[in-house]
Formats: sequence, structure tokens, C-alpha cells
Amino acid sequence: MSGTPGTVNAVNAETAGRLVEEVLDRLAASGDPAACEAAEELVRVLMEFYGAGLARVLDLVERDADASAALGALLGDDLVASLLVLHGLHPEDARTRIARALDSLPQPVENAGFDPATGALRLRPAGSGGCGCGGTGGVEEAAREALACFAPEVTSVEMEAPAREPALLQIGTAPPGAGTGGRSSADAR
Repeated sequence: MSGTPGTVNAVNAETAGRLVEEVLDRLAASGDPAACEAAEELVRVLMEFYGAGLARVLDLVERDADASAALGALLGDDLVASLLVLHGLHPEDARTRIARALDSLPQPVENAGFDPATGALRLRPAGSGGCGCGGTGGVEEAAREALACFAPEVTSVEMEAPAREPALLQIGTAPPGAGTGGRSSADAR
């Protein structure tokens, strides 16, 4: 990665994994088994190296009693969190990481259930959006993206339909002539 601002945020674990797979597939298509083996070994060695480095960073941060804010910042960062998960180093369990991902969404949602066996996560809108439109498509996509970084064990997201809000009962003034014996308010004066 270069030092260009914004470059770090442009790559996530999913994109990087896909790019590595594409390179390995191109090497496999070349028909050179020795090159394929060397490339796969290179990926393994680099993964072990970076994983060991990340483990050391976590260990050093956790040793410092004043570093809880730094650790929180690391765990809350999409890129760092996805690297920690990828290497099996993230100190939070799946339930906590799912909650962290959901907290980052633009609209509040509740975890309505996660099935670790299937990877399915059910969500429901939390509270009322106020407009009654109930649009959740953007939230569902944002949830998928956040979960890919924080909790890749979530393989599918299902958004439950929002609960129907009770009908609005409008209370206002009585229609002309009601409650005045058939006279309008103008006649009463």
C-alpha cells in the first residue's frame, strides 16, 4: 500500500482476498505447477508473518494499562478488525463483533437472532424512523458490508419487516355545528 491518503480504506479483507485468488487463478491457468506452489507458499508465509506481527501489536497494547482507548480504536477500525478476524486474533467473540458492526450502521437495528451453524443473521429495525416509509434496503446492504469486516462468520443477513405502527388518530376541533345544538360557532356569538 502506498502512502496516498485514502488508500488504506480502499482495500478490505474481502477485496484483498479476491485479488489474491485472482492472481493465484491466473498462475494456475499458466500451467506451471511450480509457480503455483511457490505463489501459494508465498501467500502462506506472508499471512503467518503479518499474523505474528498483529499478535505482537495486540499483546503490546494489552500490556499497557493506559491503552484501553487505543485497543478500542483498533477493534473499531474496519481494516484492523478484519485483519484480526482473518488471523484469528480478534479478542471479542462473534456476538460482540456483530453488535459492534450493527452499532456502526446509519439506522438503528436490533439483532433478532444469529445462527452460528448456518451463518444467518436476522435483523429488525429498532424504533421508528418517524416517516413511516420503512425503507431498509440501504441498511441491509450497510449491515452486510460492516459484518464482512467485523464478523465474517455472518454469511447472510435477513431484515425482518418493520412492525406496523398503530394508526394515527387525529384529535382536533369539532366540525361546524357539532356540540352547539346545530349552531355554528359564528351563530353562538
